[in-house]
Amino acid sequence: MLSQFHPQRVCKYCPRCGSAQYNPHSSKSQKCDECGFVFYTNAAGAVAAIITNTKGEILLTTRAFEPGKGLLDLPGGFIDPGESVEQALHREISEELNIQIVSAQYFGSFPNEYVYGGILYYTIDLVYECTIADMSTIQAADDVSGFGFYKPSVEIIEQIGLHSIKKIIAAYCEKYNQL
Repeated sequence: MLSQFHPQRVCKYCPRCGSAQYNPHSSKSQKCDECGFVFYTNAAGAVAAIITNTKGEILLTTRAFEPGKGLLDLPGGFIDPGESVEQALHREISEELNIQIVSAQYFGSFPNEYVYGGILYYTIDLVYECTIADMSTIQAADDVSGFGFYKPSVEIIEQIGLHSIKKIIAAYCEKYNQL
């Protein structure tokens, strides 16, 4: 059953011609019966950084806005149109924490469902293990209200706001035997 926030429940009119004859075409598309336009619901790309300190603690941010306002998150965000994954990773970390990535190693990809503004967005989170040049310059900015380094634990995972980020931290802990 589709969530109340699923695009097929929320989007009632064709974005091309405005017709109300805009109906489900498949599980991931809608089609306008008047002009023939088909809209596909695809995953939006996002990046996340796993940054650790010398104690093996993970840098987590506090979300400044919904969804998950006040809950923990990994630094990162959406990939802008025309931007590479690597460019997005560097931009997001710089914007959110005022730090520069020195190196990034691909960790994995994790699907997510992200409800914002009353509509469900499917995302694919591309995660990198990152090293940074200078930890002393970290400052919360942009859509981050705070940050801290946390020892991975079940209790910390429960304080994370987004399901995919919980899965990322659990996968990281499993890889490095940290839980």
